[in-house]
Amino acid sequence: MHQTDNGPTIAVPRPASAPTGLSPSRAGDFMTCPLLYRLRVIDRLPEPPSAAATRGTVVHAVLERLFDSPAAERTPERALSLLRPQWERLLGERPELGGLFPADDDGSALAGWLADAEKLLDQWFRLEDPTRLHPVERELYVETVVEPGLLLRGYIDRVDVAPTGDVRLVDYKTGRAPRRDFEGKAMFQMKFYALVVWRWKGVIPKRLQLVYLGGGGDVVAYDPDEADLLATERKLRALWETISEAVATGDFPATRNRLCDWCDHQASCPEFGGTPPPYPLPVQSGPVDVEMLTNNVLTLTNEES
Repeated sequence: MHQTDNGPTIAVPRPASAPTGLSPSRAGDFMTCPLLYRLRVIDRLPEPPSAAATRGTVVHAVLERLFDSPAAERTPERALSLLRPQWERLLGERPELGGLFPADDDGSALAGWLADAEKLLDQWFRLEDPTRLHPVERELYVETVVEPGLLLRGYIDRVDVAPTGDVRLVDYKTGRAPRRDFEGKAMFQMKFYALVVWRWKGVIPKRLQLVYLGGGGDVVAYDPDEADLLATERKLRALWETISEAVATGDFPATRNRLCDWCDHQASCPEFGGTPPPYPLPVQSGPVDVEMLTNNVLTLTNEES
């Protein structure tokens, strides 16, 4: 980001680069739409900030900081008192977020946005009791390397350890809980984290838990076993092989899906009459088996759901 002569902050493209590993988000991008993955990971095209995503970031920060307080002080009032300071901290780090409220002279737009964040926090207190929780880690960065040299990495919102030693991985979601037929897709992220923890620490988490704060609120839990994590590892290896083929050939097909209406890259997407920018990495010679690549993506996506 940089400031123009007239004042507004604009996004500046970053140099293109080849992918070096996988996170749950980027794995999900490729399985949703290979072109989206390319534009985000390789071309690294800037995306405008989103009010919903930024609200989620602030709520996550509040829930992380709340556990700095003694158990008895982890109250709804304490959480709400952290909300505006966490927004102001984030705004200081990313001034471009001020553009989310460009014509807000009376502060009403920001106040409404913060009020929606307050509702998410209120919902969390109906789903979990922080006075009884004792996380050993919050916003924990984890990484490991699996054969054949694939780096897996990501951030886990919360890690709880019971007196018995059982480990629970928790992720907060500020959206609505998915329908039953999409739960497997949502839990893929948690299986990814569980695999990383297992390969890193040698411990299979006892429980994976998604806490949805949107809508009516919900908690979705799953207890993985070794077979689950081995299957996840095989899937990620196959996914990385498909990504590597796409990187080598430069072929990243666009896949129309239910998230297209919210995509920031329609101007670069053939599905919407756009044209991707020239591929910025070297391309190997030889014909590209587009049908095979597309079928691999469809297979991985269907397995996820």
